Amino acid sequence: MKRKPFEPPTDYYDEHLINIDEQLCSLVKQRLDISNNNPGFPPDEVITNWATKYNLYEAFLSSLFGSLRIHDFFKPRIEPNVFRKYISVLKSIEKDDYVYSVTVIRQYENASVIQLHIDWVEAEDLPRDLPHPHPHPHPHNTLELFIGEQYDCQTDRAGGSTGHYTYNYIVSPPLPDDPSNIDLVFKEYSDHFKEKPTGLELVIEIE
Repeated sequence: MKRKPFEPPTDYYDEHLINIDEQLCSLVKQRLDISNNNPGFPPDEVITNWATKYNLYEAFLSSLFGSLRIHDFFKPRIEPNVFRKYISVLKSIEKDDYVYSVTVIRQYENASVIQLHIDWVEAEDLPRDLPHPHPHPHPHNTLELFIGEQYDCQTDRAGGSTGHYTYNYIVSPPLPDDPSNIDLVFKEYSDHFKEKPTGLELVIEIE
């Protein structure tokens, strides 16, 4: 899913600010490096003290530091280009009344595309004497894919219908055409910053 290109709100720029703005960029880079891209968020009392000290609005500072947390959101999206082949996987895991499966990997020249399918039985479809599963999978949570440091895994989109849900992931560089002994690790988080793991972790081994 492509993002809309950013359009500057104005054509005007005060050239006297260019050195200060470059310093801001340098400080943001230092902040990312020191925090290992996991800065958290300043405590309320710190925000209040800085707002008073520098004559700034607390809400503005909160918004500023909130924006600094979503740096990865703006990472350029890889668009799979030139389809090559399918790699059969046909692996599934059953956990807590859900079946998680990966059937194939789609290979492109510049990336691999992986779909994680989640299937379950709706409560109204079960016999009355059986315990009912959750009505829908992982409400408001997200499953992130991890393969290894050499691979960048981007969640492309997710969606589903009654009894079924699918996550789409774009992996770059592409996986080898023989991905034997590669583990697909899916970890669930209750937030989009990957700071609050729920403890659910699924490992699908490709043989």
